[in-house]
Order: sequence, then C-alpha cells, then structure tokens
Amino acid sequence: MLKVINLQAGYGALNILDGVSLHIDAGEVVALLGGNGAGKSTLLKTISGLLAPSEGRILHGERNIAGWPAERIAALGITLVPEGRGLFPGMSVRDNLRLGGYARRMGARKLRENVEKAFDLFPALRERRAEQVGNLSGGQQQMVALARALVGEPALLLLDEPSTGLAPLLVAELFEKITHLKQAGMTLMLAEQNVQHALRIADRAYVLENGRIALDGPAPTLMSSEAIQHVYLGL
Repeated sequence: MLKVINLQAGYGALNILDGVSLHIDAGEVVALLGGNGAGKSTLLKTISGLLAPSEGRILHGERNIAGWPAERIAALGITLVPEGRGLFPGMSVRDNLRLGGYARRMGARKLRENVEKAFDLFPALRERRAEQVGNLSGGQQQMVALARALVGEPALLLLDEPSTGLAPLLVAELFEKITHLKQAGMTLMLAEQNVQHALRIADRAYVLENGRIALDGPAPTLMSSEAIQHVYLGL
C-alpha cells in the first residue's frame, strides 16, 4: 500500500524526521508509537502532503508521491484525521461530513449514500446532524472527524492521536469504531500515545524516538517487550 524510504522532514531549519523507513501493507493496522516530539505527527503530515520532505521517498504503488500537494494525495484516497480534528465549528455535522467527499470528486448521489453510511456507523451523530459542530463535546467532535474521513472512502486512513483529551469511556468507544474498520478490511496507520489500546488493535507497530525508528515488529511482540513495558506502560 505504502512504503516510506529514508524520509527526512521538519519545519524550516528544524529537522524532525531523520531517515525514517517503514511500510504499510493493504488491510493492515500499523501503530506509530512514541512520546511527544518523537515525530509521529510530522510523519503523518509528510505522508499526507501537508509537509514537503527534504529527502527520501514515499511510494504509493510504483509512484513516488513525496512532495505532492495535499489535495492530490487526498485524491488517491490517503486521508488524514489530524490531531485537533480540523473541523469547521460553525458548520453543521452533516455539512462537515459532506466535505469528506470533496477531494474524491464524488457525485451528489454517492456523497449522500456515504454520509448515510457514516450516520449508520455513528448513530449519535445522525441525531445531531443539523447542529453546529462547535456545540458538540470533544468525543462527539472526534467521531465527526472520523466519520468525515470515511465519507471519502479512504484507501489508507491516517489517524493522528485520536484519543487525545477524551475520557476513558469515550476512548473505549473510539477504539470500538476503529476495530470495526479493521474488521471491514480498512488499511490504517494509527499514531497514538495510548500504547495499550494501540497495540491491542494493531498488526504491527513502529516506535519513533527523536525522529528515528527505535523499535518495530508485530504488535504482540512489542506488547511483551521489556522496553515498551518499562518506558510506555510503567511496568
């Protein structure tokens, strides 16, 4: 699905990613772990075209999409749900969801069908479809952000810290939805500081430290790793 090779990227003179290489196979859930400042968000922004790399390649099939504009990458079906959600608070839930089909150039009928499918997955949002997103709770806004991404029928869904700021019950509900997407065969990369939740749902994981891959492997193997248990789980 996607291969990242020797990627370097950052902000101006500040380099964050230092030679990151990884891959995502179709149908996999890959967790991206690491503390604040490790480079998780920078990596997802670079893959999705919000940042241009200074070096390296991002292969989607045979094409090197590194440095492509974000709208062109989104048109391929590589969809980012950013940290902070990136919603339009003055617009209704329904109109926020409709924006999910924009980059994919969907026809009106297909867009209506996909919005209804999103409401089927998130029935609480259907009840509030006419309400301004800014009036919703943080957990409901996170569901809107995820639902909006699904309207665009992503081939690869990138989730950046989706559980940040959510109460434990809402975190559990969120991961139930992500599990549903996994069972449906969706390809996901999940950047997440909630290591236990991330490793329970992931097939494989990469651990970023200071912009480099420090550990990688099958999720069950990393879950039992002494380094993971000590640094991230406090065991």
